[in-house]
Amino acid sequence: MTTAHDHRRLGRELGLFDTDPLIGAGLPHWLPDGAAVRHTLEEYIRAAERRAGYQHVYSPVLGKRELYEISGHWAHYSDDMFPPMDLGGEQVVLRPSLCPHHAVIYRSRSHSYRELPLRMAELGGMYRSELSGVLGGLTRVRAIQLNDAHIFCTIDQVAEEARAALEMIRQAYEALGIGATRYRLSLPGPGGKYVAAPEKWQRSTALLTGVLDRSGLPYEAAEGEAAFYGPKIDVQVTDGAGRESTLSTVQVDFHQPEQFDLHYIGGDGAKHRPVMVHRSIIGSVERAVAHLLEQHGGAFPAWLAPTQLVILPISDTELPNAVDLARRCTRLGLRAQVVGPDRGSLGARVREFRLVPYQAVIGAKEAAGDHVALRLRDGRRLDPRPAGEVVNRISTLVEARSTDLWADATS
Repeated sequence: MTTAHDHRRLGRELGLFDTDPLIGAGLPHWLPDGAAVRHTLEEYIRAAERRAGYQHVYSPVLGKRELYEISGHWAHYSDDMFPPMDLGGEQVVLRPSLCPHHAVIYRSRSHSYRELPLRMAELGGMYRSELSGVLGGLTRVRAIQLNDAHIFCTIDQVAEEARAALEMIRQAYEALGIGATRYRLSLPGPGGKYVAAPEKWQRSTALLTGVLDRSGLPYEAAEGEAAFYGPKIDVQVTDGAGRESTLSTVQVDFHQPEQFDLHYIGGDGAKHRPVMVHRSIIGSVERAVAHLLEQHGGAFPAWLAPTQLVILPISDTELPNAVDLARRCTRLGLRAQVVGPDRGSLGARVREFRLVPYQAVIGAKEAAGDHVALRLRDGRRLDPRPAGEVVNRISTLVEARSTDLWADATS
């Protein structure tokens, strides 16, 4: 991988995340600026899910071994799970997936067909026992924060729920300023560990194929890439070195509803089995941030940037104006930082903070009229204008998750 696009180097240089052998391999910790990016990304996803009718839950990162025996993870996935821990005569494990927990949460209450589709979402931790040789930066880690959701629905609702999930993925990629390399229909392959239920595989594959065909998205079928319980649509992205990975996914699952004996009461008063649609908009937060770093070279979209506005007083005389402007930004929810002349000349400070979307320069003339001279990250400069107008405009663009810095800016 070229160092110019290596998220591991960029992450450390920009103070986003780091690792320490005392914590352990594959267990990065997030520094304040990285935490700001992560928190903003997570809040974007939660808000998008709320608008789409999802209900958020929390579930524990531990579960009894029996839970994963029922779900099928223990039989098909135990090589990637951490060893069980003995606790009070029972064996518990760190979860490798959230879906069994969500199935149990669904089962904890009775449901009518009128409640379906029931969309359950969680940004939750899961753990994979990755070998040390494959660990790297944020792309392969042992502790994963997953943007996960499970939709419990009737068979007639599956196609629309899968289509809606693909549209959420499209909208998220647009806001993040990234693009999909390709869409993959991931199918079982010979010799793999898959649930032996040919009819269920045929039905779920037909459903996802129909969704892709009707969407007009080009896609390729790939054997050997399915989950152990069903096929999936994988949204593939490519890093700076040309390596492809899965960022987002949509899956159809007939297996776990049967294993956990899930049901809903239909209009006929009888019990019926729901279908589970697994769906992840940005996949793991770690991999998403790694891809964003490499895609943008650290120059995040303004709404996602750890510092959105850097305020540059030319001399100490303008420092009070700069501090007041930073306070106004904070009240509007913007992440602003004052960098005074003690950090060097104006030119040196401009270069040091070149990845920040907006730079507000305040000299004597600007301070006298409560104006700022705004520099945009793309090199454009705006004539001095009222500070309030500037921060309100930036706030509007940030709230809209726009990838435009300043649509009508002139040199």
